[in-house]
Amino acid sequence: MSADGQARSHWFDDDAGPVVRPYAMTRGRTSHAAQHRLDLIAVVVTERHADDPEEDPTLSPEHMDIVGLCRETPQSVAELASELDLPIGVVRVLIGDLVDSEFVHVTRPVPPAELPDESILRDVINGLRAL
Repeated sequence: MSADGQARSHWFDDDAGPVVRPYAMTRGRTSHAAQHRLDLIAVVVTERHADDPEEDPTLSPEHMDIVGLCRETPQSVAELASELDLPIGVVRVLIGDLVDSEFVHVTRPVPPAELPDESILRDVINGLRAL
């Protein structure tokens, strides 16, 4: 085998299938305006009134996969990235596109600092029991 043939077989793998770079999926974008709200545990939910994403020519197959997955069951950003086998940054940009297009909305968990103090809840329960 020639040196050229060895080099080609070293860098080419039939089993790998088509390879698309993440920046191609996001059209070169690395962030989205809504990205600051998309932490790993933010939950993505498909809008009930959302039109069929396949009719929107601006959406990629990955956009449609996200809408489909979240239509079945609301999913976190981390779950979507894992399910789609995509980097978190790419998934955040794609979700931002879908939020802008009103195909999905994102709910964030309540930050621990905003949760009621456990002692206050105990006082309320004790007060109710005293009634």
